[in-house]
Amino acid sequence: MGRMRSALPSDLSRMLRFGAVGLLNTALGYTLILAGLALGLGDIVSNAAGYAAGLTLGFFLNRQWTFGRAGGFRPGAVARYAITFVVAYGANLSVVIAAMSAGFIENPFVHLAGNCLYSVIFYVGSARFVFVGGADASDAAKWPGTAT
Repeated sequence: MGRMRSALPSDLSRMLRFGAVGLLNTALGYTLILAGLALGLGDIVSNAAGYAAGLTLGFFLNRQWTFGRAGGFRPGAVARYAITFVVAYGANLSVVIAAMSAGFIENPFVHLAGNCLYSVIFYVGSARFVFVGGADASDAAKWPGTAT
């Protein structure tokens, strides 16, 4: 029986850079959420401000640092990034709104739970939808079943 190939990219350093950007993105976003809550901005405004800042930072760092060494990104990456964000942020906001409905108002742990779900969805979307293809021919060869 042959050995199965992993569907994960073989470029470990790229994955680590993506993770580092995610940590910076999450730290910035969560810090702004907490600051917004402390300033009395409420759950929704605080959450939106945190994610807007993290989203912007994440796109530019991932575009230039995480994926830039492989030739950048394909045209349409900003639109795909926005779509991926909407899906991930919608999941996050669902957690926050459900918690608010259950009586957890301005609770930082609710935002942390939403942030974790957002991060998982956004990573998968970025890796599989946003920053894929068009980088260089060797990347396509690493992904079974991809056509060039």
